[in-house]
Amino acid sequence: MSTPTSSSIETSNGSSFSLKDFLSSFMLGEFLKGLALTGKYTFRSKITLEYPEEKTPLSPRFRGLHALRRYENGEERCIACKLCEAVCPAMAITIESAVRADGSRRTTRYDIDFNKCIYCGFCEESCPVDSIVETPIFEYHGEAPGDLYFTKDMLLAVGDRYESQIAAARAADAKYR
Repeated sequence: MSTPTSSSIETSNGSSFSLKDFLSSFMLGEFLKGLALTGKYTFRSKITLEYPEEKTPLSPRFRGLHALRRYENGEERCIACKLCEAVCPAMAITIESAVRADGSRRTTRYDIDFNKCIYCGFCEESCPVDSIVETPIFEYHGEAPGDLYFTKDMLLAVGDRYESQIAAARAADAKYR
C-alpha cells in the first residue's frame, strides 16, 4: 500500500485526488484566464462589418443566383442539350425542348427549383454554350416554397438585368478556365 502524500490522496477506486486541483477549482483559474483574454481584445480595433452597409468583396467564381444568358442579337443561348439537367446532383433543373421551324432545337421549359439546388456549379461547367451561369447575387429570398421556383422567363430576366456583371465576372475569370 502506498503512503499518501500531502498533495495527492489515492481513493478506494484507484484515482488520485489532488489538493492542488481541488483548490484551483475554487480559485476559478479558467474563468480568470478567459477574462484576461477578453480584456486583451476589448480595446483593439474591431473587424466586424456592418453587413447591409458594408459588404465583403466576392470572388468572380462566387456561385449565387442562376441566370440564362442571351447572345448579342437577343436570341437565347440554350440549345436544349440537357447536360445541365443530367449533371445536377440535386435534380433541381427541369428542361423540355422542341425543334423550331429552322431545324434548331430550343427549350420550351427551363425551370430551376432553388429549394433543391445546392449551388455546386456543375450546371454552369457542363454548359457548352455558356448559357446557364451563376451570378454573384446572393441577396434573394422566398417567403413561400413556390417563390424559389424560377421559370425560363424569370431566369432570362435575371440574365438580361445582370448581363454586365456576369460578363465582367466571366472576363475576370477567363484566364483560369
